Amino acid sequence: MRKKQYSSIHSIRGVVRPAFQMAVDDDLIRKNPFGFELASVVVNDSVTREAVTRKQERDFLKFIKEDKHFCKYYDGIYILFNTGLRISEFCGLTISDIQFNDMKIRVDHQLQRKRNMEYSIEEPKTESGVRFVPMTEEVAACFKRIIANRPRPTVEPMIQGYTGFLFLDKNDRPMVALHWEKYMKHIRDKYNSIYKIQMPKITPHVCRHTFCSNMAKSGMNPKTLQYIMGHSDISVTLNTYTHVNFEDAQDEMRRVAGA
Repeated sequence: MRKKQYSSIHSIRGVVRPAFQMAVDDDLIRKNPFGFELASVVVNDSVTREAVTRKQERDFLKFIKEDKHFCKYYDGIYILFNTGLRISEFCGLTISDIQFNDMKIRVDHQLQRKRNMEYSIEEPKTESGVRFVPMTEEVAACFKRIIANRPRPTVEPMIQGYTGFLFLDKNDRPMVALHWEKYMKHIRDKYNSIYKIQMPKITPHVCRHTFCSNMAKSGMNPKTLQYIMGHSDISVTLNTYTHVNFEDAQDEMRRVAGA
């Protein structure tokens, strides 16, 4: 039998556990057989996605902003670093989802492209994925530039009733995760060909993880951060708080002592 990876088992358990919990709630069974901590019985062999440091984030964004070719991706990548959006949620954003008056981003769907190149609008990854994400002034400015510079296609693409996607490719089709992963790889390759201090791998998920880590280190309430990230389980959010070092602990002790 082929061994399943931890991430696969985690996903399967995430589907069956709620079903068995319904049976418990309806008194059909006495105990949920999947109500255990997965890490206590299965070794987590998943590849750890490390956040980049604040300096690496600043250097990476500065490089993009000043590069004549890659500068057109600056606003999008800045938003990814400063909202924590999943890349599929980000790609699914339409003009109407950006609510400048209330300084928030409506997240209630995601855009996927399947292997057969068919586009699909799907619900967020979890029920908690339906949310409003607050915008900073800087993020709002990025969105305003993106909308102002958005190309006007001959035929506006429509996917399952959704239209007005913020990011379109050269064929006037909505950009998907693969586009942004490729852009970030090319940017990093160029950066590392110029500078001796190498930039680690940066992907859309690294941007999301970096945002979560930065908010955790800044002292954001875990439940607030859980809501912004769209995590269904607080343990996923709390795991981010393990990515701290002595300096982070020292700063927190000083902050508490001075309160």
